[in-house]
Order: sequence, then C-alpha cells, then structure tokens
Amino acid sequence: MKTLFQLLLFFCTLSGFAQGWMPVGARSNSMGNASVALTDVWAFHHNPAGLSEINTLQGGISYENRFLLKELQSQSMVVAIPLKKGVISVGGQFYGYQLYRSTRAGVGYSMLLSEKLSMGVQLSYQGLRLTEAYGSKNAVTAEVGIMAELTDKWSLGFSAFNVGRSKLSSYQNDRFTALMRLGTRYKVSDKLLFVAEAEKDLDYALRAKAGMEYEALRKFYVRAGFATNPIEISFGFGYKWKMIQLDLGSAYHQQLGWSPHFSLTYSPEN
Repeated sequence: MKTLFQLLLFFCTLSGFAQGWMPVGARSNSMGNASVALTDVWAFHHNPAGLSEINTLQGGISYENRFLLKELQSQSMVVAIPLKKGVISVGGQFYGYQLYRSTRAGVGYSMLLSEKLSMGVQLSYQGLRLTEAYGSKNAVTAEVGIMAELTDKWSLGFSAFNVGRSKLSSYQNDRFTALMRLGTRYKVSDKLLFVAEAEKDLDYALRAKAGMEYEALRKFYVRAGFATNPIEISFGFGYKWKMIQLDLGSAYHQQLGWSPHFSLTYSPEN
C-alpha cells in the first residue's frame, strides 16, 4: 500500500514539474518561486537575463525533497563567470530516482544591452529516463530571457523556456515543457522586497505566484511566498556570512504535504 501511495504521488508531480523545467534554489522556493525578475546567480535556472550584472565569480548548490519522498529529490548546481563583456554560465539539475530520472545540463550567456535593459540566452541538454522497459529520451532546448529596470526600485522580467518545443515522444505529440513567465520585482526599501509573476505552461492553466523577502537583521533574511493552481505556500530563511550564503525553508501543498529545500551559494560582495 505504501508503494502504491508513493507512485500516485509521483505521477501527480510528474505532470507539473518533471518534463524539463523545475524551480531551483531555496531563495526562490521560499518566495513562491516568483523568481523570473530576481538577479542572483540562481537566475540561470529562472531567467538567464538576471545574470547580466554579475561581476564576480559566483556559484551554488541546491537540494529539494518534494513531499518528503526520496523518489522525488532534486539536486542542482550553477556557476557564473563574468567576462570582459557579458557573463557566461553553466548549470545542471537532476530529479527523481533510478526508475525515473530527469536531467538537464546547460550553458548560457547574458549581457547588458543598455543601462536599463539586459538579455540572456541558454541552451540545455535535456534527458528523461523512465525504467529500462521504456528507455530514455534526450533533446536540446533553448531559453530566452529579458530583464528591464523601469525605475531604481521596480524591474520586470520575462523568460520563455523551450522556445522550439522539443519533442519528448511521438505518442500524442508529447513534448518537453514549454513555459513562459512574466514577473516583477519591487524594492520597497533596502530591507523589504516584493516579487510576483504569472507562469503559463502551454499545456496547463495559468499559475500566479508572489513572495516577499525581509532583512530582519543584518544579513539575515525572512521569506514567504504563495502560488496558485495548485495552491502552495512557502517560507524560509537566509543568512550570508562573508562570501557564503545559506538559504533554507519549505513549501506546503494542501494535499501532498511538505517539500523542504536548502541551497548554499558562493557570492563575494560586488
């Protein structure tokens, strides 16, 4: 019975997350994954344009356990390297277990087009394996992102993932996730940040997400978020000590329960 229950949960999450794109990083996860307008190094997984202003070597590792099931683990990494012009980045993501495994590894390039406008592009190699009986499928996907700074406090971000709609299988014309996200970031003060976005998977209904981050103490952050369709709430904390930042938290799904997450980021002061 336990195995059957785990399989049911597994297939519930499969349709929503596991065909090419998953949110990554504890900061994003703690803010409802409303991350398309964020500009930290984890923008590699959310909007490549968000890396354009990085001017020091940065990197990080991340882990999430969906609904406390060992079969639904996600591990991720990212490295961003500034060049004389632009920023090059590499990253990867691994999700699932031996009977079902989704992988993604990619390289991106981001640059400032003007003082207020930036753009990023990314190519990723996607892999999906579903037991030895069903085999595996691999494809290359592309992502394009734009970031616009409207004022000193207000920015907009847009990302289109898998713009070519790479095919997953011929059965019912199944394809890797094609996703568009439009969001905003508003800095109320030096201590308070609000984010919000709309996410549209071409095969599913529109999803709204929002979150906030508050610097309660120096370098100590409190975060919370909310997402719809399905409804999910999240919270988390972060602390930066010199060049290392630790972020942790959890999300809660009404039917499936808790999904704890954490990430460790190397980020020197700019």
